[in-house]
Amino acid sequence: MQFAEAEQLARARSLTILDAAFHVFIRTLPDELKTKLPQKNLGLDYRTLDRTVAKGGDIKYIDFRKDWSPHFKRLCIMPDGRLVERGGLEEFAQLHGVTSAQAKTLVEQGGTLEVNGEILACQIVNGQPAVARFSAKNYIKAKELAATMGLHVMDALSEVGYNDPAMMRGLVRKELASGR
Repeated sequence: MQFAEAEQLARARSLTILDAAFHVFIRTLPDELKTKLPQKNLGLDYRTLDRTVAKGGDIKYIDFRKDWSPHFKRLCIMPDGRLVERGGLEEFAQLHGVTSAQAKTLVEQGGTLEVNGEILACQIVNGQPAVARFSAKNYIKAKELAATMGLHVMDALSEVGYNDPAMMRGLVRKELASGR
């Protein structure tokens, strides 16, 4: 969506696509981040940084995806089809009733985690975690599908999710709302 906005802006103002993308990116950032970007070290205190980071000089870039920063919201498909938007790891862990360490491992490495008979699944797609929580019934279906078709359990969960009308309704609503 941001790329399409950048293309429109580039055409409308005769900008390069890079300049337009920069303007779109900055415009969509929360105010807190907008004020930190021009500051030395992005407003971070050298005394609180890891020594190897502090030795590197002025910090110009932080990959917020790695820590699920609260500034960048993520969507999780729930078994009933709701799309739940969550930010930081703590918020994500609380939503699903798991520890912060479990949540961190899941979103950094992908995989599955059983939670109260349900399964929380995370695939890393283009460096981004894609998260869905499946009911116990759908998890059983996925395990059966994996066994009979020789699929990886993550592929089987995806297949079950795509065939579950409740889970797909949330995604369809999201697609329609975003105008795609």
